[in-house]
Amino acid sequence: MDEEEPNICVLVPGKMIPYALERLRQHFRTITIERAEPALLSEEMKESVKAVASFGNVGAAFIDALPRLQIIANFGVGYDSVDAGHAARSGVMVTNTPDVLTEEVADTTIGLLINTVRELPKAEQYLRDGRWKREGPYPLTRGSLRGRKVGIYGLGRIGRAIALRLEAFGLPVSYHNRRKVEDVPYTYHSDLLSLAKAVDTLICVAPGGPATDRAIDDQILNALGSDGVFINIGRGATVDEKALAAALKNGTILAAGLDVYADEPNVPEDLLSCPNTCLLPHVGSASVHTREAVANLMIDNLISWFSTGKPLTPVAETTHVMAMTKKGLP
Repeated sequence: MDEEEPNICVLVPGKMIPYALERLRQHFRTITIERAEPALLSEEMKESVKAVASFGNVGAAFIDALPRLQIIANFGVGYDSVDAGHAARSGVMVTNTPDVLTEEVADTTIGLLINTVRELPKAEQYLRDGRWKREGPYPLTRGSLRGRKVGIYGLGRIGRAIALRLEAFGLPVSYHNRRKVEDVPYTYHSDLLSLAKAVDTLICVAPGGPATDRAIDDQILNALGSDGVFINIGRGATVDEKALAAALKNGTILAAGLDVYADEPNVPEDLLSCPNTCLLPHVGSASVHTREAVANLMIDNLISWFSTGKPLTPVAETTHVMAMTKKGLP
């Protein structure tokens, strides 16, 4: 591109970590608005914005409202909140941030699994409330990792990192994907129900979207059985939350650990009231180290796009999109 980076206008709708905003401002003319809503765009923004750096929803109407838009850089590996299909049809590149958060999310998953099975957060609260001193030892937990068989729904980068950790715990691993992964030793199941019947612990790492919407339903939960444990570190929309709450309350499954929800930050009261849940506020990759790495890759995608015409990590839907210099003309 002939234009200098500081003159390129990047729009940030919604929240973004301070580190990312600071680095963006070092390289681009950066504008922030409350959310990705066309009504919040001024005429000056519509005429000048060439990139969006996003941590939230970017829909078709918002894309259409920015006629000079070239690229949407998504903060995070999951990009189901971005209408990537519409962006591709509009000649707009979309990037995400794979790999940099894989290990952190996998670590969180194992922590969430152990906390759910062994009730460690509740045991800590028992101590803090003085009950150990007053009432004696915390009750023995029904759950344990010993003897468990684990199924992973979504054996991508994060799923594979989780599987490696589970191997270190001596647990057998099976998985379900749209397609079999050829270079792994784990047992493949061609459908989710078959996987749920074969295991007693199901970890969901599946991406969001129509193909996975509420895939974890009462049929899958029934298949897990009364000793079943469900962990969701992927997307809240993959779960029928009403069915999950019912399964937890009536003993269809033993317990659930969740880091994601269908309507964040709103967590259904039916889940909050279940004593056999471990609930986290979407903190899978939420360390300073990892979030700064995510920010760097998001911004490096923008720098690469405007300096070479090629992004570093395009999403599958937009790999064919080329830099459209006509959008950069005054």
